[in-house]
Amino acid sequence: MRLDRAMRPARLLALPLLLALQPAWALFEDDEARKAILDLRARVAQNDEAHKARIAELGSANAQLLEQIAALRRSLLDLNNQLELMRTDLARLRGTDEQTQRELAELQKRQKDLGQSIDERVRRLEPVRVSLDGREFNADPDERKAYDDAVALMRGGDFDKAAVALAAFQRRYPASGYADSARFWLGNAQYARRDYKEAIASFRSFAAAAPDHPRAPEALLALANSQAEMKDAKAARKTIEDLMKAYPKSEAAQAGKERLASLK
Repeated sequence: MRLDRAMRPARLLALPLLLALQPAWALFEDDEARKAILDLRARVAQNDEAHKARIAELGSANAQLLEQIAALRRSLLDLNNQLELMRTDLARLRGTDEQTQRELAELQKRQKDLGQSIDERVRRLEPVRVSLDGREFNADPDERKAYDDAVALMRGGDFDKAAVALAAFQRRYPASGYADSARFWLGNAQYARRDYKEAIASFRSFAAAAPDHPRAPEALLALANSQAEMKDAKAARKTIEDLMKAYPKSEAAQAGKERLASLK
């Protein structure tokens, strides 16, 4: 207790000293703090400016990027439009190509058909080699057909139509290689239809025009028979005698000899 009282005056003396020293120490710390605060503020401001500059830089870069993206989008749209046009053109070209191929195929078919038709017509017009009654000659296809048709009528027993067809053939083809044979069959058709006067004229014309024809002996015998049918026995005998004299070894001459015995 006494000791505490003894120390009390010392405590009272130290207290003013502490109070005197406290403001200087506090002041010192305020300046440092203020300086630190100012430095911090400066750094904050500097960082803020740097951030703003960075933000501005990023904004500018972002704007450029957006512009580039927009340009790319426009380019892509243009390319899509061009691609669509190309697809349309390609489809049209394909359609045109298919149409062209169809037209070409049709044209080739028509050309082939036309070529075949022309070849057929040429074949019909080209002369053909004919062998008839031991003779060979050239004849037009139409000429050959006309003769064959007329003879077919004769052999079919239609003598009226055969006579008309053979007479028409002679008028149409007077210089034909078929002329002598046509004249021979015309005389036979006339004889078969009992037109003896016309038959006599046809057989005489044949014998005079083609004495070396293989059917000349037959023609003279038919002429004699036509004369006999006309009751002209004298002319018939004379014709048979000419036959036997000109073609003595022919079958017609032998038949004429037998026929001669019946003529009075």
